[in-house]
Amino acid sequence: MILHELIDYETLRVIWWLLLGVLLIAFATTGGFDLGVGTLLPFVARTDTERRVAINTIGATWEGNQVWLILGGGAIFAAWPPLYAVSFSGFYLAMFAILFALILRPVGFKYRSKRESASWRSGWDWALFVGGFVPSLIFGVAVGNVLQGVPFRFADDMRIFYEGSFFALLNPYALLCGLLSVAMLTMHGAAWLVLKASGPVAERARGYGSIAALAVIVLFALGGLFLWIGVGGYRITSDISPIGPSNPLLKTVVLEKGAWLTNYGAHSWMILAPVLGFVGAVLAFIAMRARREIMTLLFSKLAIFGIISTVGLSMFPFILPSSLDPRSSLTVWDASSSHMTLFIMLVVTVIFLPIIFAYTAWVYKVLWGKVDEKSITDKNSHAY
Repeated sequence: MILHELIDYETLRVIWWLLLGVLLIAFATTGGFDLGVGTLLPFVARTDTERRVAINTIGATWEGNQVWLILGGGAIFAAWPPLYAVSFSGFYLAMFAILFALILRPVGFKYRSKRESASWRSGWDWALFVGGFVPSLIFGVAVGNVLQGVPFRFADDMRIFYEGSFFALLNPYALLCGLLSVAMLTMHGAAWLVLKASGPVAERARGYGSIAALAVIVLFALGGLFLWIGVGGYRITSDISPIGPSNPLLKTVVLEKGAWLTNYGAHSWMILAPVLGFVGAVLAFIAMRARREIMTLLFSKLAIFGIISTVGLSMFPFILPSSLDPRSSLTVWDASSSHMTLFIMLVVTVIFLPIIFAYTAWVYKVLWGKVDEKSITDKNSHAY
């Protein structure tokens, strides 16, 4: 037996679909609170010392949290080449905006305290806000567009044609998803500040986080309602082999209203995902008001897990539907790398992913504890 045949092709494709979800959720639950803290920075901190307290709650770990974003991009490139080609070329300007905003964060961290000028520091604080708000918004807008279908098609020779524009991405449903993403990560950032900060910063974060948690509940419900009555989903109408070649043009697909909800009728256990999204947000709100710091963060993570899982389970087996030519839609069964490639990548992942998890856990353990004004003003500290 050839070694890579120890796991069949269909199973490997599902495993890599699950791993992609794991990487996205890992980034949202770690790097997500970094983005949330940046979004909240102008509102929870009113003095320079308070802003430094907020910044230093994430200052020691934000770089490590970026690993999950890099791993997610690498997984898409290696495991789902057509998905990488379509999304990174079609969403080029959106990706550039995200990268530009993310680049502002390390520059802001390093340079804001280099001068005593109030206007200098205020400018960098707003740059850090942009670095948190813009990626949060665009990530959600991207998901909203994926749910509606992306205007691309494959020619018979598998050349990709994208016929959309940046401003076309900013449609009402996508903006609703973008606002949900901002609210979700703002809630998560507030949960982190409540846990890691002290004094007025933590108190203000508790208030803004409570509002964000309520917004998550309302926006998630509206997103699901519009997905049911107003946004068409996609359904495969032909036979498709789970172990077939990676050629999306070998199937037929139709656009149907409410199609994204059919998985829940076929597999009732999937309803657990949106339930966890709502329950997590409700419990995060309650824990935030009850001043249960650790529970607030855990429930916020639960909400993120439920919301992201809801999108993935609703779309399965689709990973990138096409609004221009539905049969060009990419699915788990026809957009992956080869059997051997997926197997080799899985072996590498099984070895290194636990190491990354263990190292990340160790870093958070070492750096555990609150950030207060005394630690910031100490001349011997290395705080930003």
